Amino acid sequence: MFTPHPLREVLHNEVHARPYERLAAPLSLSHLALLTPPGQTTSREHLHALLRARHLPLPAEDASHLSLDIGGVHLRWEQHTEFQTYTFWRSLPERPTSFDEPAVSLVPQDWLRGIPGQWLVGTHVVVTRTRDDGADPLVRGGLSEESLVGSVVMDGQAEVYTDFRLHPDGFARVVVVAASMHPRRLGRTVQRLLEVETYRMMALLGLPAARQVSSTLADAERELAQIADQIRNAEGSHEPELLRQLTGLAGRVESLYANTHARFSASSAYFELVQRRIDELAEHRLAGLQTMGEFMDRRLGPAMQTCAWAARRQQQLSERISRTSNLLRTRVEIEQQQSSQALLDAMNRRQKAQLMLQTAVEGLSIAAITYYGAGLVGYLAKGARDAGLPWDTDLVVAAAIPLIAFTVWLGMRRLHAAAQRAAE
Repeated sequence: MFTPHPLREVLHNEVHARPYERLAAPLSLSHLALLTPPGQTTSREHLHALLRARHLPLPAEDASHLSLDIGGVHLRWEQHTEFQTYTFWRSLPERPTSFDEPAVSLVPQDWLRGIPGQWLVGTHVVVTRTRDDGADPLVRGGLSEESLVGSVVMDGQAEVYTDFRLHPDGFARVVVVAASMHPRRLGRTVQRLLEVETYRMMALLGLPAARQVSSTLADAERELAQIADQIRNAEGSHEPELLRQLTGLAGRVESLYANTHARFSASSAYFELVQRRIDELAEHRLAGLQTMGEFMDRRLGPAMQTCAWAARRQQQLSERISRTSNLLRTRVEIEQQQSSQALLDAMNRRQKAQLMLQTAVEGLSIAAITYYGAGLVGYLAKGARDAGLPWDTDLVVAAAIPLIAFTVWLGMRRLHAAAQRAAE
């Protein structure tokens, strides 16, 4: 009936692109997140090698999600813009009492060591049915009491405990107590917990850049203050050098902004995702423990404020440099206009002097032409007298001089008028 948009089905199915898994307690889960450059294909090829070794179907070339059983353990793989995640889990036949046998231990270790990318996130999660079903030994023996965080989540259907610390194996640890939670709801809960940890670490990638930027910006602000002070008292001959210094400073600040803006923007977006996932968990306090939301507000919030302040500071410094440059350029333009005005005044004075000299020369020219014209008339009068005409030569010349002078003057005026019309 209708002409479908070429992306209609892709956009419609986007909300189902990465469905939550169905999980049932008790289980052990291991989660990995590795930074990978955009467009890198070695990570996908490495995943294909694992699937081929087990004679499993390969995902489509444009697939960003995969979930299947690889024999004894279930694998969930996701490709994101900056990173990829591997999540392994297996059901436990009896109640767990420690983190000694994580799900990742069932994956070929040679293949694990060869995963491309930089390892950023590693988390072990153990899910039990009740506190008596192994949860207490896990919390007391597997987590640090000094930084223990715990809360009731998902409308009271589960309890979550973690310490946000890296343990000797390099992994963080989370204990989930889910009594009678539906498998799909348990899958959503565990996925949100994993995303909180993943996005938290991704957000913190902007903190080292913010600390490094702060010292650079402090130097740039001092240099800008010195240049602004020099501009106030600088002479005209020093302004080109000051403008050169401002241009160099602006180039360094803009280069720094271009190198860090994407990282700071990504940190802000990841921090927003962390807050959203914590809100979705609907936490309630456990006696004597702080919630994950409180922990993030106290520990992650200041780091994100540092990143946000560094981004704003860069923007403000760039704007201050731009204003200072505009002021200096305005000052240079005003001085140039004054110099041009003085030059025009000098040209006008020279033109007036030339006009006065030209007028004097024209007067001398009229006199000279009249003199030569009178001489010609004298020659003519003498010739006519010799021919027999009764003329007085001197009288004829005297009478001709006014006529010749007037004719020459009138010719000069007409020449000036013609030149003026041509100029207009």
